[in-house]
Amino acid sequence: MSAQQLVGVIGRGVFPAGQLVISADDLGFTRGDGCFDATRVVTDAEGNSLVENLDAHFDRFDASIVGVGGEPIDRDAWRATIDEALDAWTEPGEAVLKIMYSNGQESQRFGAGADRPTEVFTLTQMPVSNISDRAGISVAMLSRGMPSNAFADAPWLLGGVKSLAYAVNVAAKREAHARGAQDVLFTSTDGYALEGPTSALICLIDGVLVTTPIEGTGILHSITQRMVFEGAEAAGFETATRLMTTDEVRGAEGAWFASSVRGLVPLVAVDGTPLPQHADLTHRLRQWARFVD
Repeated sequence: MSAQQLVGVIGRGVFPAGQLVISADDLGFTRGDGCFDATRVVTDAEGNSLVENLDAHFDRFDASIVGVGGEPIDRDAWRATIDEALDAWTEPGEAVLKIMYSNGQESQRFGAGADRPTEVFTLTQMPVSNISDRAGISVAMLSRGMPSNAFADAPWLLGGVKSLAYAVNVAAKREAHARGAQDVLFTSTDGYALEGPTSALICLIDGVLVTTPIEGTGILHSITQRMVFEGAEAAGFETATRLMTTDEVRGAEGAWFASSVRGLVPLVAVDGTPLPQHADLTHRLRQWARFVD
């Protein structure tokens, strides 16, 4: 099998990349009617692989699936197929496990096989850009076009769901690149900083580690951010969860994006404004997240 990517289909097994496993009328493809999650896999020199925080990602995956009208996954079935892929994956280094769910084929929604979901995953060698980003990135602030509380009373907006419908995030990244930045920091129309397309925001403001609340904002619950804050609090650091204005972020003593794939990524500049860098604190954040290079 390819050392670059494997594909798993729950109930069918593991296949090399390039084999047909999804129908062209799958609702995840035609309408983005589905969700996903992703985490890092680390493989040692002997070819033994470890999936980081898999249970926590299954918990968040289940919550997303329920959000798009599905039922929680059969974890034993998922684990068996993931284990099959890990047995075949012997490339030392880092990889990305991306687990995906959709509400199935559009042609079957009202016929035989109706409501049969699509459950697949990919195991892919870590992109070089994800690793190089850990040295620091510049970001552009781009409006999400909604106020900070837009999701409070609108569950149909799928706040907190890691949806397969990612076209807006991709378009925002293109705009950031056009502005000379490497990533995006989404903002609200009422002047607050929110999150990155695939990352939670953590800022150091007046000596306090601050992140954005999920309530009302539609922000995805971040497993990495939660681990960082738990470790920071145990070490005696003060933390806070609150809305941060865009000016607060530009004037922060430091800022990071937190994600399960890239880990803790320092923000070196926001809209061209340099931010202070803290190599020692960045190292501690990674330790608290149990994210070791």
